[in-house]
Amino acid sequence: MDIAGQTALVTGAGSGIGRATALALCEAGCRVIVCGRRRKPLDALAGNASGEILAHELDVTNNVTVDALPASLAEGWRDVSILVNNAGHEVGGRKLFHEGSADDWEAILSTNLLGTFRVARAIVPGMIERGSGHIVNMGSTSGIMAGIKRTAYAASKFAVHGFSESLRRDYAGKNIRVTEINPGIVRTDFAEARWDDAEKAKKFYESFDDSMEPEDVAAGVVYALTQPKRVNVSQIVLMQSSML
Repeated sequence: MDIAGQTALVTGAGSGIGRATALALCEAGCRVIVCGRRRKPLDALAGNASGEILAHELDVTNNVTVDALPASLAEGWRDVSILVNNAGHEVGGRKLFHEGSADDWEAILSTNLLGTFRVARAIVPGMIERGSGHIVNMGSTSGIMAGIKRTAYAASKFAVHGFSESLRRDYAGKNIRVTEINPGIVRTDFAEARWDDAEKAKKFYESFDDSMEPEDVAAGVVYALTQPKRVNVSQIVLMQSSML
């Protein structure tokens, strides 16, 4: 399936997997709306890309601004046919359950899970009206297998899995496909943001025999999007080779 000319919206697009996905979609010929809380990296991405990219500041934890998302987009950019729900974090995570705070748990769940809900709820009605669309939700291997010190993050990603499975059934037969991407260890600024400590993040990634790059995950997203319309790639699990 050729996705050239389609309008895609990517959340959490300022860095890491979101940025790589936006660039991959642009390379595939999509017009891409890149969303995030920080305007500067979005503008930098839009300025350096070879295709059409629109930078749009968005906080996925804000009900009001997300509800207004379609109407707030520039004219000609409102017919979003591809949604990549990528925004997420684990700030305050990687602790035993009793060591975490309620505020940290709430922040993780509000972005990773409810942010995915909010943005999908804003975009799906347009897909229904036009009779087509593809939603890609960024999950994690932490959402399909439990791990130590991942309680809040794993809970959010297990819930994203359930949401994706149910959403797919809600729109089965309506030409709206839903894909869940579950990456393992990907070398991004995710770990640094988790601890606000670049050296600790470096040591974390070095503790693994190998890790993936954001472009590897982006390739998985494009693969799912470009399958024939009769095919719904329901779930992709990406693991670094040393974990197989």
